[in-house]
Amino acid sequence: MTKSNKYQQIFEDLSDKIQNGTYTANSILPSENELTVIYATSRETIRKALTLLAQKGLIQKLRGKGSLVLDVSRMSFPISGLVSFKELQTSMGRDQIETFVHDFGLISADDGIATQLETSLNAEIWKVVRSRKIGGDRIILDKSYFLKEQVPLLTKEICENSIYEYLEGELRLPIDFAKKEIVVEECTDEDREYLDLNEYDHVVVVKNYVHLKDATLFEYTESRHRLDMFRFVDFARRKH
Repeated sequence: MTKSNKYQQIFEDLSDKIQNGTYTANSILPSENELTVIYATSRETIRKALTLLAQKGLIQKLRGKGSLVLDVSRMSFPISGLVSFKELQTSMGRDQIETFVHDFGLISADDGIATQLETSLNAEIWKVVRSRKIGGDRIILDKSYFLKEQVPLLTKEICENSIYEYLEGELRLPIDFAKKEIVVEECTDEDREYLDLNEYDHVVVVKNYVHLKDATLFEYTESRHRLDMFRFVDFARRKH
């Protein structure tokens, strides 16, 4: 087995043990030296695995103390990446996740949507409203709008599964980059109807403006998250 495969295997094993509670939140992982013995590998390989765990928001490295296990009851959403919810679910190994489609169909763009999608008033737009149920609670509300000019066909069944899988696999759309804006807003009546808010009166809203390779803006999505269940993570390196 190559070193690259080895550190990935160690990362996956440690990730599984954090997710299933073998290593509990706020506990300290075995030291690097102990992990080299457990996994019969080099310290360099262990460090690569730990770095990946930190990037995924599963641990925090503390100088002189080791690797602190973070609370994974909150799902970690990458700020800089552009991934579908299904891809995120798969990468995090989350199960018992359900998607419910509450509203689906073609609409004519009003002033607000036309502005967000930089299109003309009354342009044909696919509107999709979905909630995500995780661990028994509905904690994400996604409100998505797609230009029909770029997405000529969409079905409720596709929306219940993975829209991006369809867009890239069937329509061959070259989805390339997104601009994201994160704000905190008061809950709306729609939030109260479709989310289990547990008496919270605000939600975290991630606004996504998604572009194709030729820079065409074709999607605007608001992902509305219950406050207590999510953290947004990124990995940044200072340039020298």
